[in-house]
Amino acid sequence: MAGRRKCFTFLDHTADLRIRITGPTLEDLFRNAGLSLMEIMLGKRPRLKTSPQHLSLSGDDLPDLMVRWLGEILYLLDGENKVVMDIEINAISEMHLDAALHTVPLDPRTHQVITEIKAATYHQIQVAPTGNGWQATVIFDI
Repeated sequence: MAGRRKCFTFLDHTADLRIRITGPTLEDLFRNAGLSLMEIMLGKRPRLKTSPQHLSLSGDDLPDLMVRWLGEILYLLDGENKVVMDIEINAISEMHLDAALHTVPLDPRTHQVITEIKAATYHQIQVAPTGNGWQATVIFDI
């Protein structure tokens, strides 16, 4: 995690949390989206020995896939008490994603939730190529 360039920016939004995520490739965009979610919720996370967890999911298109992807990462934290430390995207297409998520157990002594996020929403979701890579805009329900 050390030396990782910040790949998201906060955007103005009246009630929820809206961010723009970037990445040079589609794989990087989805990796950055997942890691950005963890950074927003937990801030810096100490380096700990991780356990890999395979995740495979499908969506109707890239925006749907992004919302489902972020929902799975939220579920790992909220439902299984696992913190995602790193992500490897093994395969991605417009409607499918395979990834290895490197997780550690949530430990209140080392992990402090700084922003509660309930869900990634479909409201104004965007995932699109840009002139120099990929970009997504996501609104989170907080």
